[in-house]
Amino acid sequence: MKDLNIVFVNYKMRKNLEKALPSILADIKDCKYNIQITVADNSENVDNLKEYIVDNFPSIHYVDCGGNVGFAKGNNIGFNSAEARCYMALNCDTIIPEGTQVIERMIDFMDTHPKIGCIGPKLLNTDGLLQYTCYRFNMSSILIKPLKQIHFDKKYAWIKKHTDKLEMKDFDHNQTRPVDWVLGAAMMVRKEVVDEIGWFDDRYFMYLEDADWCHRMWDVGWPVYYVNDIVIQHVYNRESAKVPGIIKALFKNKLARIHLISWLKYIWKWRHHYRYYAKLS
Repeated sequence: MKDLNIVFVNYKMRKNLEKALPSILADIKDCKYNIQITVADNSENVDNLKEYIVDNFPSIHYVDCGGNVGFAKGNNIGFNSAEARCYMALNCDTIIPEGTQVIERMIDFMDTHPKIGCIGPKLLNTDGLLQYTCYRFNMSSILIKPLKQIHFDKKYAWIKKHTDKLEMKDFDHNQTRPVDWVLGAAMMVRKEVVDEIGWFDDRYFMYLEDADWCHRMWDVGWPVYYVNDIVIQHVYNRESAKVPGIIKALFKNKLARIHLISWLKYIWKWRHHYRYYAKLS
């Protein structure tokens, strides 16, 4: 059994992977743990990604998902390709800062805190600015989440108030602490959690599968933590928010429609079961 299986889900992001894969390999070069890196390809190898990986990174496992099955299912296929003590979803547009031993330190944290089910590191923009990547299960904020995707939080103070609460902008992100959920761009989950609750719910094609997974963890007593002193860079292109306006976005932006569908599924699934698990103010 591996100590960790890291999964990148690819959909036409070869250029990003050409930066991410050398970055992750450099980070684990002298790692004391046995790590599998898996690329789960949703692109049907249209950009010859498989050949690129085989030629340049023979230690990396390539899995063809058989088409664009979505972020959640793509990760699940990747996770199932190699059993491990821990599993990590990591976006293709992430870079690990040189010499920081991020992956080893994340596994160390999990081993030191065996009762914690999932952790998410601090994510920074490439310019060093903080990304808000841990969240509250705040129903009123989640109900208006689609309005943030079309930038209404920049126009209306009452929307900004709720979205700021959702994104936990009121707490010091230089603290490590329990949070309700962490962004799926970089999250590590232990095998015991998977054995108890399963993988991502692949009924979410993309978006909010991370919230749902963390919700299920808290439900059975596995805390989720934000770890402030472990840092990964994340490009974070908000493709679903590029077309302004609700109607225009739904008609012109496929990812905006996918985001809305996932939001509706999440609201309906958890409509009778909402509370703050991390007990944050």
